[in-house]
Amino acid sequence: MSKLLTAQRKGAGRDFTRCAPIDVAVVYAGAGTCNPARRCPCRQRHECPFACLFDIYNGRVDVLAACHAFTSVSAHGSFTLGAAAIGIPQPVASRRVAALEAHVGGRLLDRSPRQVALTDFGRELLPSARRLVEFAEAVERSAEQARRRPLELALPEHIASWRLASLVADARRRDVRLHLAAANPRTRAVSVQAREVRASLLPVPPAEGSWSVALGVVGEPPKREGPWYLETLRLGRGDDPALRRRIWLSAEDDVPHVRDRLVDRSRALGLLPGQVELGASLVSAAATVSRSRDLLIGTAVEAEDLRMSWSPLGDLSLTRGYQVEASSHEDGRRLRDVLRVEIAELLGAEPCA
Repeated sequence: MSKLLTAQRKGAGRDFTRCAPIDVAVVYAGAGTCNPARRCPCRQRHECPFACLFDIYNGRVDVLAACHAFTSVSAHGSFTLGAAAIGIPQPVASRRVAALEAHVGGRLLDRSPRQVALTDFGRELLPSARRLVEFAEAVERSAEQARRRPLELALPEHIASWRLASLVADARRRDVRLHLAAANPRTRAVSVQAREVRASLLPVPPAEGSWSVALGVVGEPPKREGPWYLETLRLGRGDDPALRRRIWLSAEDDVPHVRDRLVDRSRALGLLPGQVELGASLVSAAATVSRSRDLLIGTAVEAEDLRMSWSPLGDLSLTRGYQVEASSHEDGRRLRDVLRVEIAELLGAEPCA
């Protein structure tokens, strides 16, 4: 289709009458302003009142947008009503339909002052245009559902509910919807590998983690301020072994970089083999500690939630690291980068460099 367009409006301080006549092979269906990096055929940079005159000249057509305008106008029998129904100005709808007619090589609508009616050619094309628009709408709905699908994240089972609620609320503000599951480390690792959850927070050596948190002793209030020393558990000569105090590890710290270092240090200090014990869970170990003089290895946040005291270790530095293992790179990125600070607050940890 070829016709002369004479721009008789002014925009951005320029008279567009000198940009015409232009031989338009295919009228562009889009709307908006011209790409400032491109030039009009008159070789001047300016705002285009014809909704991307450059692309009209270059023969581009947005078939989906044009079909959307065409189906809406045909359904309402009016360019004005059809354009309003899909939220675009009437001149834009008119240009899009014209562009589609040029693209398919035939007139789709008979235009009259009173009504707009389908031509025979338009009636033949309409079902295909509707299917295209419906398919695009289905794609948009699927995309929205995918964006709203919660990211299932497996976390340590000892975290207090109010901390979990804060994480979920903070994540929503960052457009990340979380569904949290509490489990021990072994179950968390298996769950993400089996794709039962999309991501898991797993204990790792601090050098390999995205977050790290210092470990200390949790238990009865200390007799004095300052660090606590493992050697205080050592029995003196003549002490009854049955009165020995123990130090407990939870499943979260049943990893070589914590367990083995603690065991090695306790042996070097002369502690008995049974003085380092592994609890089935943090809650189980804490229950034993609460009714005895035993102590538990844990973080300051865990001590706060258990309503127990916490002291740093004076003769051994132990640190728990955490890393995200995710079924997709994007899920891992969102947790490590987008929620980096929020997860650190949840764990009472520091983000690693």
